[in-house]
Order: sequence, then C-alpha cells, then structure tokens
Amino acid sequence: MAQPHVQSTTQSVSFFHVQQAATRIAPYVHRTPVLTCQTIDEMVGGSVFFKCENFQKSGAFKFRGAVNAILQLTPEELSRGVVTHSSGNHAGALASAAQIFGTQAFIVMPSNSSEIKMAAVRSYGGQITECAPTLEARLSVADQVQKKTGSVLIPPFDHPHIIAGQGTAAMELLEQVPDLDAIIAPVGGGGLMSGTCIAARAFNPEMLVWGGEPVGADDAFQSKLAGKFIPQLSPNTISDGLRTSLGALTWPFIRDQVDEILTANDDETVVAMKMFWERTKVIIEPSSAVPLAAILKRYSRQSTSHPANSVQPGKIGVVLSGGNVDLMNLPWNQ
Repeated sequence: MAQPHVQSTTQSVSFFHVQQAATRIAPYVHRTPVLTCQTIDEMVGGSVFFKCENFQKSGAFKFRGAVNAILQLTPEELSRGVVTHSSGNHAGALASAAQIFGTQAFIVMPSNSSEIKMAAVRSYGGQITECAPTLEARLSVADQVQKKTGSVLIPPFDHPHIIAGQGTAAMELLEQVPDLDAIIAPVGGGGLMSGTCIAARAFNPEMLVWGGEPVGADDAFQSKLAGKFIPQLSPNTISDGLRTSLGALTWPFIRDQVDEILTANDDETVVAMKMFWERTKVIIEPSSAVPLAAILKRYSRQSTSHPANSVQPGKIGVVLSGGNVDLMNLPWNQ
C-alpha cells in the first residue's frame, strides 16, 4: 500500500493533525466502505470509487469532525455543553456525539432546515433553537445561545479540529484506493473539502482535487473565478447541506489547493441522485449527489457539455457526504 508523503505546511491544519484525528476517533466512527458501479463507470469512461459516508454514524461524514472536536474538550468544558449552528448534518452529528460523551448539545438551525434532520437532532437529545435562514442569523443566534448557556462553540466547518476530523474520510479512501487520479468532495462550508485537500496532497501532490458545488450556492466557484473570497448570501438549492458559505480557515484551502470547482444545477443533481439510487440501491442525499452530477456533466458521453476531445478521467474518488433524506419528500416527486 502506498504511504502518504507528509509535508510541513503553514496552513491551519496539516496531515499530521488528520492522522492524529484518525487515531483519536477510531473507537467511535465507522471505517466506511468504498463502492463502485459499472454503469457509472461506463457513463464517464473511467473508474469511479464512492466513499460511503452516508453509512457513517448519524448518516454523514460530519460525525468525524464532531467527535474529534468533542474529544479535545477539557472535562470542565464538556460539562458546560456544546453549541453550534447547522442546517442539518453537523447538527445531528454534534448532538449524537454529545449524547455519547454525556453532555448537552444546543443546536441553532435555520427555519428551512430539513424536517428529517431536525427530528434526528431531537432524537439525540439536542435542544434546537430556530433562526432565519441566513448566515448572519445563524451566527447571531448561536452567539446568544452560547452566552445564555455558557456552552462551548463547535463550528460546523471553520475550525481546525473539525477540518482534521473530516479529512479522515479522504485519508481512508486513499488507503482503500491508493492510486486515484482525481478526488472530488462536495463544497458547502468547506470543512470536508479542506480535509480532502490535506489528505490528497499528502498521498499524491499531483492528484487532481476537485470540489462539487450546486449552481445555486456557488460561492467557492465564484471565489475561485475572482481570486478573492465572495461570501454566499442568498443560497437557492435543494442541496441543503451546501447552502452555507466558506469560512476564513476553509477558503485558503479551496483557493490554493483545489484545482477546479465543478458545478451542477438542481435538475442535474436530482437526475444523478435518482440514478445512483436505482443503479446501486444505496441512498444518498442531494448534497452527496452534487459531485456525481458534476462528473457526469463533465464526462458523460450523453452530456451536451461533454467535449469531443475530453481527456479520459482515469480513476476518480468521490466522497459521498451523507444519506439523510426525507423519504416522504423526495425531489423527483415534487
């Protein structure tokens, strides 16, 4: 098995931190499987390997970062409880982790959050405070809850412990399939994407690193294009896990280490999601389907955007971020 090349870095998180996180969280998280699909391989003209974080505890990769962050709290901090703001998967992950470690989770969730994700938070014992569906409201209300409760803030993505924990998903994938030509993960706040960059560059500095982003919440795409951070102010996408904006820690990773942001609109995402369900018999949520939709858009011979002289994609790793779906409200039935 190929061993990663560890380089020093001036970034806020290094591969050393990801390795430490992997050891720290190992007793609590699943080492998720990697799946393939012959139909998808034929469609893109390459080999696609899906890292199934939809099989992770709490149904998403977010559990990795939440556990890594909680495990680094002091006993006194843990006794005060934890607070965060999240549209869904981090909320559920932190509430679940808090329950495991015997502390209270205070969760600020936008009013347009998925009902199934809000129900999950409650099932783990999390106390929800709703807010307006804007980043400003999320931050403001979380600050109010923190001051009222004395709890410790664990942000959904813009924190070194969160980034290091999320990076363990890509690290596992690269241990399971060590000779990937490219890797892609969805981009919301950028915690998973940042961790993916760290792991990918450690294993193979020449590997292509892509982000998958919905057209209706494409702050990473716009920021890369402009060469400066452009915050996401008015997201409009069914991919609820990707509606938030990049952070101060995550933007430099996207700026410096992501080769390209590939986008897909909601219609393309729904088609990819439905096709994945049908072909693999595995449930993924819209946010997970965005990278697949973007790859199909780029490489599928049936795609109108497929360039005639497109280079073969080779072996592509895709991080499936989660599978928390409201089965009574599927996007293709709307």
